[in-house]
Amino acid sequence: MLTWRRSRRHAPDPVHVVPEAPPAVARTPADERAAADVEAAAEDYLRLFHAENPGAGDPRERLREVRQEIARTGTYTHTPSELVFGARVAWRNSGRCIGRLYWRSLRVRDRRYVTTAEGIAVECVNHLRDAAPARRIRPTITVFPQERPGVPGPRIWNEQLIRYAGYRTADGSVVGDPRYVAFTEMLRGLGWPGGPGSPFDVLPLAISVGEGPPLLSTLPGDAVLEVALSHPVHSWFEELGLRWHAVPVISNMCLEIGGVCYRAAPFNGWYMGTEIGARNLADTDRYDLTPLIARRLGLNTGTDRSLWRDYAMVELNAAVLHSFERAGVTMTDHHTESRHFLMHLEREEKAGRVCPADWSWIVPPMSASATPVFHRYYEDRRMTPNFVHHPDSLERGLGRSCGPGS
Repeated sequence: MLTWRRSRRHAPDPVHVVPEAPPAVARTPADERAAADVEAAAEDYLRLFHAENPGAGDPRERLREVRQEIARTGTYTHTPSELVFGARVAWRNSGRCIGRLYWRSLRVRDRRYVTTAEGIAVECVNHLRDAAPARRIRPTITVFPQERPGVPGPRIWNEQLIRYAGYRTADGSVVGDPRYVAFTEMLRGLGWPGGPGSPFDVLPLAISVGEGPPLLSTLPGDAVLEVALSHPVHSWFEELGLRWHAVPVISNMCLEIGGVCYRAAPFNGWYMGTEIGARNLADTDRYDLTPLIARRLGLNTGTDRSLWRDYAMVELNAAVLHSFERAGVTMTDHHTESRHFLMHLEREEKAGRVCPADWSWIVPPMSASATPVFHRYYEDRRMTPNFVHHPDSLERGLGRSCGPGS
């Protein structure tokens, strides 16, 4: 197991160099069909890129280059500009994200030249540092090498770069995050000794390149920005010792752009308070803190009609918002973000574009009908470019599969 503890800041970004395409390889009829699919997707994407970026000129020459590369290798390589635009449009097309008003601001860190697990681990740490300068969260994505025929791209097994361990105790209870009990056990089986055993032990990264076991890389403390939770009124809240990490970097989704798949492309926005206060800390299969909060508030938990869960959840969310504001860390609330989403929707409609949205994800998990996004329906269409969950990545991210080639 390798442990990375880099304390110095990383060097300035190098000049972006488009990776050289690999030589031609012999292909089967199935390969030919796959190449035809890539070519069709590439043409659709490149026409979109040129239509929305008039300065790129006529797409015909670029399309000719791409067709030749696909005929030779089965895939093609995006230019830096194509990669940046594709990543931003993937966010624009993400039907489950309420925060897409800011899609044009996404910072794209092109790291396609980083090919080792050690190098990817270092760049994931640098991502966490870059994404939160002076505690102000910036939407950021880091893109590692793409999939190529017969050459799988690297994998980050974790669902997010920062997540907390879950330890099953002898009596069947869990210390930490129950969602990651199996993932924690899998990492321990791969050599991680475990953390101190607190409810908030940060899990190491598991990164694989090709066959063989993954590299386990511990995140250095200065890369993990966390916020201790307190309440604006109840002084006892701070005694609970609760905290949460500040940068939500999703790391096991595939960035798909024009028929090209980047399986390792960790990306982040910033948190909406309810993601922490109404889900991570409140869901019954996660930290399940509403009964504890209700008891400390002196609420009657013997009957649902007392609405103790509702009162407790409001106070838990008030604590999250208060704590992030007090710490000077970027966070939004669900009322503000709901209004911003409708602004985004209006802009997309004026631009003549479809704005896909999954109602069940766009509507906040608390005070739903008090937000404007609740009172309408949306077109939930699968569009590309996009961020996509592959079933094997989902299984691996929950500790249900540990095959490096899966």
